[in-house]
Amino acid sequence: MHIARRTLLGALAGSAALGVAAAHPAAAAPPPPGPETGTTPDASGGPGAAGTGGAAARALQRLLPHHHQQVTFRTVRPRVEEADQKGANDSGRDFYRVFGPAGRIVVEGTTPAVQLAGFHWYLRHVAHAHFSWSGAQTDLPARLPGVRTPISKTANVAHRFVFNDTNDGYTGPYNGWDYWEREIDILALHGYNEVLVYAGADAVYHRVFQQHGYTDAELRQWVPGPAHQPWWLLQNMSGFGGPVSRSLLARRAALARKIVGRLRELGMTPVLPGYFGTVPPEFARRNPGAHTVPQGVWGGFPRPDWLDPRDPHFARVARTFYRVQDELYGATSMYKMDLLHEGGTPGDVPVPDAARAVEKALRTAHPGATWAILGWQTNPRRDIIDAVDKSRMLIVDGISDHYPEVVDRERDWASTPYAFGSIWNFGGHTAMGANTRDWATLYDQWRTKHGSKLNGIALMPEAADNNPAALALFSDLPWTNGPTNLGAWFAQWPVHRYGAADPHAVRAWDVLRRTCYGTSRADGWSEAADGLFGARPDLAVTRAASWSPPRLRYDAAEFDKALPELLAVAPRLRGSSAYRYDLLDVARQTVSNRSRLLLPRIKSAYESGNRARFKALTGEWFAWLALLEEAVATDGRHLLGRWIADARAWGSSAAERDRLEFDAVSLLTVWGDRAGANEGKLHDYANREWSGLVGGLYTLRWKTYFKELEAAMEGRRAPKPIDWFALEDRWTRHHPPYPARPKGDIVRVAGRIARRL
Repeated sequence: MHIARRTLLGALAGSAALGVAAAHPAAAAPPPPGPETGTTPDASGGPGAAGTGGAAARALQRLLPHHHQQVTFRTVRPRVEEADQKGANDSGRDFYRVFGPAGRIVVEGTTPAVQLAGFHWYLRHVAHAHFSWSGAQTDLPARLPGVRTPISKTANVAHRFVFNDTNDGYTGPYNGWDYWEREIDILALHGYNEVLVYAGADAVYHRVFQQHGYTDAELRQWVPGPAHQPWWLLQNMSGFGGPVSRSLLARRAALARKIVGRLRELGMTPVLPGYFGTVPPEFARRNPGAHTVPQGVWGGFPRPDWLDPRDPHFARVARTFYRVQDELYGATSMYKMDLLHEGGTPGDVPVPDAARAVEKALRTAHPGATWAILGWQTNPRRDIIDAVDKSRMLIVDGISDHYPEVVDRERDWASTPYAFGSIWNFGGHTAMGANTRDWATLYDQWRTKHGSKLNGIALMPEAADNNPAALALFSDLPWTNGPTNLGAWFAQWPVHRYGAADPHAVRAWDVLRRTCYGTSRADGWSEAADGLFGARPDLAVTRAASWSPPRLRYDAAEFDKALPELLAVAPRLRGSSAYRYDLLDVARQTVSNRSRLLLPRIKSAYESGNRARFKALTGEWFAWLALLEEAVATDGRHLLGRWIADARAWGSSAAERDRLEFDAVSLLTVWGDRAGANEGKLHDYANREWSGLVGGLYTLRWKTYFKELEAAMEGRRAPKPIDWFALEDRWTRHHPPYPARPKGDIVRVAGRIARRL
């Protein structure tokens, strides 16, 4: 999604085959509390029924099947603070309270999701257990510990928004309900109440445009494969990885219905795509009189045309879009739309008029809905903001912690409500790190300043399921008043993460706090540098993805100290998936950092003509690559084979399974066709240190390159150019099979890595 990030820095200131599902009601307010106590049990029965009914209780049964009956959930009214009474948020603030003796914990909260957030705070701070999207620690006593002093917290913002537009592509376009059910539970435990849902949008567009001049086959050819759909929905490209089948559209629509249904059960808002004008090719020819604007090229891909929102045809298409979407997934209260994203052109269309027309179509279909729009590069344009009802727009800011030039969002966006956001990850890179120093200071400063319009957070890494400490810390912001003390937070984190205090764990996380999590936006980056093992080979290469940081943002030698400390953690605390994930992550990052230390030495040996040293150093390079492959092979979520198996599982024929596999694997390698990979600079945008990629494509490329350099040295000639796209595309289409199950012991592999440092 987010390309050409650096170039715009200066602008910052300034079907019917699918069937019809029963309509779901819009996201509703929580049930009213009882007249006597101000509380009601969650959804069903009295306190004694906590383990048998209610959305929060059912979630806890999934998460803690041996302890869930010890917890009672109750619904309470939102808390109305003084600021709320002044009109800042007339509906009040989300609130939870946790109390009770051992084995009889009571959790009160404004929605089932907020109740789960309250329970998770208790779980971390009292029971010393923890859930995350990357590992968990649930070694609990038979009876849950009691709460000596009731825990009471009120959210300091109304909006807790989660997911980047690219999430479905980079995290797992072929994840099924087993994944999504747990992911939604994890998001609820971390306090999120607004979840971007792109799954199933393909079915909406497929049905809509059959009513506006297109055949089923034409539309299935236009819709990209699931891995590439986020960029189609952003009006950046179309078609690649397709055509999609009717059965695939139907299965994705069924998954989307489950996702939005579960979100509503938990009192969370599904944020669905709104309609802002994307049309298939030749729309004007098939709909005489329609005015469309060509959108040029994005990343080497032709962009879909934009239908002029002032055009009567736009109102008709939008009406169809919202009706079909409602039929499939039900109405909601927030819709995400980004006009003219990443280089889109208005042509002869006045942008303010276009914005008002897009807003009118939304309000006609859903009068009370909020328009969510991304804060990214020059988006949203000021003429869009000035044209619409600011009170019913929410800007989810993707660069709060990115550029130091961003200092006054009220001025930038004319006092439009916004959410403080972070994109700590681009393309799904496996790199550790986030600008936590900015979160600890800027969030509270911006929220509490006079005239602040900050009323939310927006967790938007381009791929989820990484950096669990960042997930926890960022998610704590809405429930923490005042600046966050990072030293204290990171000292407590390993207690939550591993189950008890351990001096080695504390020292390890203090190293990580000061290194990969100790960066700030002062250098103009929000992400960690990717490794060079995954780069297209070149002796002068400084990054794998074209828009990633060109150097490490912390001291690699200092980072190395975390690995032996993690390995020294008490054996009784090493059994959790949380510990194993962290050990893998630190070990992997330690090896990844060798690439930046070793490549300059290889370059020096080559340029000096020292063949013996060149051979020795490249041998060391491949030894580290092999060790990296061995480390990441120990974890199921670091396997290319799993990614492939997930994609193939959605196919209904051999041909479709092959097509879906190419869709999924190409996103991680060439990304698109030759123009997209080379001229568009998208190759390796989604590089990641996974088993199969490391031992497969990445090793193949570097072997090919170093072999040619060695031959050039021996023949005293210039090295021959290598057609990297041809090699990458051939491997993407014809790679060997890779295992979908992990193998090996990360403790043993990490020990070997530590001994080699």
